[in-house]
Amino acid sequence: MKIAQLDVEFVLHGCRSLKDKRRRLKKLKDKFGRSSAVAVCESAYPDDLRRSGWSFIACAASATVIEQALSDIERYVEWSVDAEVTSCKRSWLA
Repeated sequence: MKIAQLDVEFVLHGCRSLKDKRRRLKKLKDKFGRSSAVAVCESAYPDDLRRSGWSFIACAASATVIEQALSDIERYVEWSVDAEVTSCKRSWLA
């Protein structure tokens, strides 16, 4: 079993409340939280209006499957989230 983590940090320009922040980033959990091979959570800056950090953990028998899943997440984050991506870091856990 292979396991990898993707950490993504965002800057949310014009965000005025935590409610607005959660609304703008909710689709990350909605889209990737349903997958049985990916776990997702807000992992950094929970009370900061203008910053957010999210972690995605993917597991599969094949490293290729994980690479594809993390690439899909990165692509989605870049094009579909109403925030500026400031950091995207992958690490292999097992």
